[in-house]
Amino acid sequence: MAPTDRQIATLALAHALNAAERGLPVIPLNSARLPALRSPHPGGAARTACTGHCGLPGHGVRDATTDPAAVRALFAAAPDVAGYGIACGQGPHRLIGIDLDADTPGPAADASTGPAAGTGAEAHADGALRQLALQHLFTIPPTLTVLTPAGGRHLWLSVPAEVVVAGSASRLAPGVDVRGTGGYLIGPGSLTPHGTYRLAPGTAHLPPAPCPRTLLRLLAPVRPARRTGGARAPRGPEDDEGLVHFVRAARAGERHTRLFWAACRAYEHGVGDALAAALTEAAVRSGLPVHEARATLASAARLTAGRSEAA
Repeated sequence: MAPTDRQIATLALAHALNAAERGLPVIPLNSARLPALRSPHPGGAARTACTGHCGLPGHGVRDATTDPAAVRALFAAAPDVAGYGIACGQGPHRLIGIDLDADTPGPAADASTGPAAGTGAEAHADGALRQLALQHLFTIPPTLTVLTPAGGRHLWLSVPAEVVVAGSASRLAPGVDVRGTGGYLIGPGSLTPHGTYRLAPGTAHLPPAPCPRTLLRLLAPVRPARRTGGARAPRGPEDDEGLVHFVRAARAGERHTRLFWAACRAYEHGVGDALAAALTEAAVRSGLPVHEARATLASAARLTAGRSEAA
């Protein structure tokens, strides 16, 4: 027997209260995945100008709260409750979402960027994200992941308090959308006409992982300070550590590619010999035989011979 509207709303409230207890600000959503509370401003300028300072509910994600009493009041006032949304960009987690679309064609890939990798159509967005990660030298850490009824995935990440990430659709890569500040993610347990949002197996115990710094720069780019005389920005230890970590995080099918890419970058910046031992150790820890790692480093050194930072 199908659940009644009341049972659906009660279950959604229970899930929302559980999320709020974990510090995630929530709002009620209807079956169309939209905020369930109607605006208190029927029309005119107030409808778009008011950001909630009127004190009334019905301002979308601005209503989001972690207070249990306030959550219950929002759900009690909302019609057609079928789920809940979790506000992005708000403390304490400063949540953002990487939305891997299940319907966008793109390049295939040979390894997973995280838990519960998709298959079929979803793998296209996964492949696009993996290629982006390979190009820009970052890895997606294990993190809480939500499976959508359409077959996609939402990867939950956290960002620093001073960073504002805007939402976007396929700007990063085909089929890779971003849920940022001012938006919301649909919480696991929410019901839609197409199915239920649910936690990916093996990720329920994970918190939203910190967004990798390089990915964060792509999501919220900072304009670099103007330099004079054509000088290059100095490299810091974190740049070299990033190359080593990039190699260490390689999976089967991408170990040679990652090591070669990182070694080329190191030699191009004049630190190849200094990093050779660390890169070799990282490659071996990832599963590459030591003789293959050394051969790959030698190939990178030959290819980049004569190049330098001043080139």
